[in-house]
Order: sequence, then C-alpha cells, then structure tokens
Amino acid sequence: MIAPALGDALTRFLQRKQSLDGASANTIAAYATDLRGFLGFMAQHLGGLDSPRALGGITQSDMRAWMADARGQDLSARALARKLSAVRGFARFIADDTGIDISAILATRAPKHARALPRPLSAADAREVLDRVALQTCAEWAGLRDMAVVTLLYGCGLRVSEALSLTGRDAPLPEVLRISGKGGRERLVPVLPVARRAVDAYLRACPHAQAPDLPLFRAMRGGALDRRHVARVMEATRLQLGLPASATPHALRHSFATHLLAKGGDLRAIQELLGHASLRSTQVYTAVDTTRLMDVYERAHPRARG
Repeated sequence: MIAPALGDALTRFLQRKQSLDGASANTIAAYATDLRGFLGFMAQHLGGLDSPRALGGITQSDMRAWMADARGQDLSARALARKLSAVRGFARFIADDTGIDISAILATRAPKHARALPRPLSAADAREVLDRVALQTCAEWAGLRDMAVVTLLYGCGLRVSEALSLTGRDAPLPEVLRISGKGGRERLVPVLPVARRAVDAYLRACPHAQAPDLPLFRAMRGGALDRRHVARVMEATRLQLGLPASATPHALRHSFATHLLAKGGDLRAIQELLGHASLRSTQVYTAVDTTRLMDVYERAHPRARG
C-alpha cells in the first residue's frame, strides 16, 4: 500500500511525463506499474514510507535488496534496467521538489545486458511475404487489405499501430504521409507508388463504405482492423515460407530500415523516417548491417571456410 502523499507525487510525476515529455499511454502505464512496485517494496522493506521526503533515507543496501527481489522474480537484466531508470527519474522529480539527497538511488548501477539486435528479413524473404500474404484470407478484398497493410510496414517503415490508425481522410494516399507516432511525434513519410497502388486496389474491392472519420483498414464486419489479425496473417505467411518466429509484422519495419542502410541510406534520414526520438535507437541497425556482412564474409571467404 502506497502512502497518499507518495501516491499524489506519483500522479504528478506521471502527468509531467505525459505533458512535457510526450510519453505515450503505454509508457505511462509501464512507469506507473514499475514505480508502484518499487514504492510498495520499499514500504514493506523499510517498515513504512510515508512521504516523498522518505526517499532520501533509502540507502544503497536498500536498493540492492530491491534489485535482488526483482531478479528473484525471474526479471531480466534488461527489464530491471528499465525499472531502475523509472525509479531514478521519479527520485530526481522528488529531489527537485524537496531538496532531499537521492545519491544512493542515483549511484545504483543497472545490471549489464546485451542490447538485442533487430532481426530483419532478407530482401528476398520480404518480397516473398508481400507475394504470399494476400493468400491467407478467403475473401479477395480482405487479402488485398492485408497486402496493403504489410506493404506499408515494409515500404514505408510504419509501425502496425500507425498503419491501422489511418482513416478515410488519408485516402487516396498522398506521395507524403504525415504520421503521428510514439509520444505524439509527427513525421513525414514518403509513400512508394507500390504502396499507393496496393491501398487503391484494396479500397476498390472493399465492400464497406469509406468515410473521413472511419478507419481506412476495415475488418470483415466493417469495424476497425485489429493488430492481432495482422500478426495472425504474418504468422501464417511465415509458416508457409519456412521463416523463423522473428518474422513478425514489426520485423518488416526493421527490414525497411536495414535494407535502406545497406543501400547507402543516411542514418539521420532513416531516423526521421522511422520517427526515432534519438539517433541511438537508429544506430542499432548499423550493428545489424555489420553482423550480416560478417555472416556473408564467413560463408564466402576462402580463408574463413578453410
């Protein structure tokens, strides 16, 4: 149970993250869960935590106890590092407000973890997916719809949520789409002619009336298409093609970025196209490209083979 004063402080912190930092609803929910878990543990561990100022009494030993408890719940090093980041942010917020010493919290180091690399499809596999995805649904118009969605993921680097958030107002697709992504960040995304043609073909076949305020991509009964359907269609496609489990809808966005980089795309431009807030998020694709290059080298170089 969290003390009311701490609950009020947590609410103010989350409101600030949302209003000033533009954090998404999912990010805010994750922060709330992580911080409530931390404060609940500390209240029990310390025999009470009655106010925001009490955070100044937390020691490094207390922090180690919290981290040990989290790892005892089979929490990964990556997930624990995320929780610690949330705790540090909240502690800084409280320190700015009260002037307490939070050095023990800030000095706590996150466990080292290897950052997982994106797992894109090869260009050939991506083309196979585009050719096969329309065959996973019985209704012809629904197959055209699924192909249009997947083409936007791979051809424009959209997230599934971004593609499914398009409305009738966006049709016919322009040469450049204005997309509102994570944290409300807007970006301009060029739309390839093949993507525009795919969406046009779907719209001509769709039996449901289109309107500016209605979803562009419609389910069988006319409601908004669910992202779970996109995942199921992608799963059926990858099973037919013998692709690994990593061949998910989001992997098509990874493929978009990796293939652009392999063709000499500028990293800053790719950052803008993907809507990443930080270049660091985009730089991970350079590691992917290097890894793929080394794989080719090891398979093809005479000395590597012999």
